[in-house]
Amino acid sequence: MDHLTPRQIVAELDKYIVGQQDAKRAVAVAIRNRWRRQQLPEHMRQDVSPKNIIMIGPTGVGKTEIARRLAGLTGAPFIKVEATKYTEVGYHGRDVESMIRDLLDSSIAMVKEEMTESVKEPAERHVEDRLLDLLLPSNERGGSFDEDDETKARRQRTRDKLGEQLRAGDLDDRMIEIGVEHRPSVVGVLGQAGMEMDVDLQSMFEKMMPANRETRKLAVRDARKVLFAQEVEKLIDKEKIHRTAVERVEQSGIVFLDEIDKVTGTDKTHGPDVSRQGVQRDLLPIVEGSTVITKYGPVKTDHILFIAAGAFHSSKPSDLMPELQGRFPIRVELQDLTKEDFVRILREPQNSLTKQTVALLGTEGVLVEFTDDAIDEMAQIAFDVNRRSQNIGARRLYTILEKVFETISFDAPDLAEKRAKIDAAYVRQRLGDVVKDEDLSKFIL
Repeated sequence: MDHLTPRQIVAELDKYIVGQQDAKRAVAVAIRNRWRRQQLPEHMRQDVSPKNIIMIGPTGVGKTEIARRLAGLTGAPFIKVEATKYTEVGYHGRDVESMIRDLLDSSIAMVKEEMTESVKEPAERHVEDRLLDLLLPSNERGGSFDEDDETKARRQRTRDKLGEQLRAGDLDDRMIEIGVEHRPSVVGVLGQAGMEMDVDLQSMFEKMMPANRETRKLAVRDARKVLFAQEVEKLIDKEKIHRTAVERVEQSGIVFLDEIDKVTGTDKTHGPDVSRQGVQRDLLPIVEGSTVITKYGPVKTDHILFIAAGAFHSSKPSDLMPELQGRFPIRVELQDLTKEDFVRILREPQNSLTKQTVALLGTEGVLVEFTDDAIDEMAQIAFDVNRRSQNIGARRLYTILEKVFETISFDAPDLAEKRAKIDAAYVRQRLGDVVKDEDLSKFIL
């Protein structure tokens, strides 16, 4: 992230998402501003708040994908939540602060994966030693202090030979017994009561609970994974994981808050007004900057980037509470997808739907070829169906591709001719009748 300019960030997003340049530029600047803040003197750095963003546009035009790809590009902890989930139970639903705890869990998983990679080599060596100890006959595992050099050399030769077989995978199906330790969680023991317990109490109870140790009989290939996890636990510093994860959340975390328009208080189809207003009031301190208590310590939300999104069909951003509006100073509108956009979506992205289809059927030995007119025809159908029925953006292409390849996908393992040329005529053959019948089109596509 430190080396990516806004132009480079947009260029990376262009590899996966077609169009929507305004939204890409807005998020690119927001990410670059994080780097800029880190270059400031300490006394000024703390006063520079993130410029949170509201993305306005219909479903399927790239709002979530922009945020998700941005997080992957920068290596930032990321979580997507729906604003509506906080209105479903009673008046408040889930505790709004839980989104920060979930973000921290995501960050911990990222940091743990990185630290696991850093200790992979010593952990694998230890696992091999333990497996050899378990695989060797009891009379070959170790001798007495007074055994002669020849006996020691023979034992080592036996161990070396077994090690070669182990590394070659020749012993993967051999069954061995290993000890496995399991510490129960508060939620697992107490159920709902455990979920509602204060996080500090949860942590205290989990430390008090005795670990259960059992002996399990596993194949070597499965035992290797269990033993590797045990060795990693010994080699990595849990406290360092938690400290690093908290710091990452505070300095580079991204929360994507979807369906923000559903809590504006003007959409009469979605719950009581008091519920939506309550969610906005609960969101306000989190977005403004507060401290959330977690089992791994306090997390400050002052510099977390919040990206909100919504269709805003029957409402507008100005329907949000004025205080909450002020915390989302950047507004970007994403455009409806045109037929030309659908053509580009099918062709250009790094892992486009057509490339995915070619790769999937390639596993069956089937060579799939798309003609230009086939791409054009599928794009036109997606555009027309979106215009006639509900507009679901690029997601319409998933259904169209599946319908076009329905027969080929089913017959792929048994096809004598391992070649499939998809042209406009074939697309019309598969979809023509459905597209003509508007009622059927709404039902199937």
